[in-house]
Amino acid sequence: MEVRKVDVAIIGAGTAGLGAYRAAKAHTDSVVMIEGGPYGTTCARVGCMPSKLLIAAAEAAHHARDTAPFGINVSGEVSVDGRAVMDRVRRERDRFVGFVIESVEGIPEADKLRGYARFADAHTLIVDEETRVEAKKVVIASGSTPTYPSFFEAAGDRLVINDDVFEWETLPESVALFGPGVIGLELGQALHRLGVRLRIFGVGGALGPLQDAEIRDYAERAFNDELYVDPDATVESIERDGDSVVITFIERTTGERLTERFDYLLAATGRRPNVDKLDIEAAHLKLDARGVPVYNRHTLQCRGDDGAPSHVFIAGDANHELPLLHEASDEGRIAGDNAGRYPGVRAGHRRTPLGVVFSDPQIATVGMSYPQLETRYGDCDCFAVGEVSFENQGRSRVMRMNKGLMHVYAEQGSGLFLGAEIFGPRAEHLGHLLAWAHQQRLTVSEMLEMPFYHPVVEEGLRTALRDLNARLQLGPAVVERCMECGPGD
Repeated sequence: MEVRKVDVAIIGAGTAGLGAYRAAKAHTDSVVMIEGGPYGTTCARVGCMPSKLLIAAAEAAHHARDTAPFGINVSGEVSVDGRAVMDRVRRERDRFVGFVIESVEGIPEADKLRGYARFADAHTLIVDEETRVEAKKVVIASGSTPTYPSFFEAAGDRLVINDDVFEWETLPESVALFGPGVIGLELGQALHRLGVRLRIFGVGGALGPLQDAEIRDYAERAFNDELYVDPDATVESIERDGDSVVITFIERTTGERLTERFDYLLAATGRRPNVDKLDIEAAHLKLDARGVPVYNRHTLQCRGDDGAPSHVFIAGDANHELPLLHEASDEGRIAGDNAGRYPGVRAGHRRTPLGVVFSDPQIATVGMSYPQLETRYGDCDCFAVGEVSFENQGRSRVMRMNKGLMHVYAEQGSGLFLGAEIFGPRAEHLGHLLAWAHQQRLTVSEMLEMPFYHPVVEEGLRTALRDLNARLQLGPAVVERCMECGPGD
C-alpha cells in the first residue's frame, strides 16, 4: 500500500473542499484533496444551477400563458416541448459543471487523490484500500446525500430523487412529490408550470424555510391557489402497479380519500451528511445523535471524544448546519485556514444568514428567525415586528406580482435590525439588501435614511420598516428592561 505523508488532508472536492484547499495552501504546500465521486460541485451538477434552468423554462411558459390581463393576446395554445426543455437543462448544466472541472484541473496532480477515504485512526486515512494518507490535520468536506423514508421504496424504480430529475430526457406526465422544502417547492412549482400533473405532500406542516407562522400560512394559501400542496398530508399507502406509483391519501380540503396514479414518486425529503462511510469513530471525535462530529461553528474545529479541541475540521454540507453554496464556501475557507495554521486556530468571519427560494412568489430569510427571536428575547416583548402586504404595493400591482407578505424584526431599545422573513416579489433582491443591513448592524432608523426610488418593490420594504419603527420603544430604559430578561448569547 502506498503511503503519503501530508500536513493537511481534505476529504471532498466540492465547494467546501475547494475552499478549504485554497485556504490551506496559503499555509503549506503539503496538502492533498481526496475525492471518490465525480468532480463538479453539488450546486453545479444537481443543485442550484440545473434547478434554476428548469425554473427559467417554467417561468417562460407561465408568462406566455398570462399575457391577457395586460391586453396582450397570444395566438394559439402555449405548448411545452419537454425534450427541448430537458435538453437545454442538461446542456447548460454540463457547461457549469465544466467550469468547476476546469478549476479542479488547474490544481497540481500531486495535490489530488482519487478514491473514497475512511479513517484508520485520528491521523490516518485509507483511500480505496490502496493508499495510506498520514495527515497532521484533516478537513472533512464530504458533502451530503439525498435521504428519504424507507417506505418510499415501495415505488421501486419509479422512486427518484431530485438529482435524477436533471437526467430526464423529457418531462413525465405526472409526479407525486414528497417534501415541500426548498428543493420541493422549487422543483414542484416548475414541473407544474411545465404541464406536469403534480401533487406535493409533506409531514408536520413545514413549508420551505418559513418559520414565521403568519408568513407560512399566507404562503400555503398562495401556493394552493396554483397547485396542490399539503404540508401535513395523510398518505395511507404507496404501491407500485405496472409503470405507475399508486398513492392513496386524504385530500387536504375535502377530507375525501383519493387514490391516484403517478409516473414517478419524487423524494425531496432532505439530505444527510456523508459521514457514515468514513469510519468516523476511528477518528476519536465527539459525535452528536446523528453521528456527525460536534464542532465549533466559528472555527469549524471538531471536538475529540475527550472533549478537547481536535486537529480535525468539518465544513459544508457534511456538518449539516446550513446546506447552501455560499455557506459551504465560507466554511471551507475557515476550516482550511484553521487546518493550515493549527494549533493557532482563529474564529472565522461568518456572514449574516441569508436564504432564498426561487419559487413564485419568492421566499427569503435573513438574520434571526422568529423562533430564534422568541428563544433569545423570551416573552418580554423585547423585539418588534413590522409588516407589509404586497397585494396593494404599487410596483407589484403594475407587474401583476402583487401577492406576498413580509415581516421585519428589530430589537426594542436599540432599534437594531435583527432579521426578516419574506414571501413576495423580488424577494431574492430584498433579501440581499436586508442581509447587507444586518451585517452592517444598522438600526431601523438608519435603514430608513437610505434612498428609495419610485416606483420600485423596495418601497414595500420601506413601508415595513416604517411600520416596524412605529412599534419600537427606544432608549436606555428599554434596553435595561430587556437586558433583565436575560436574552442570552
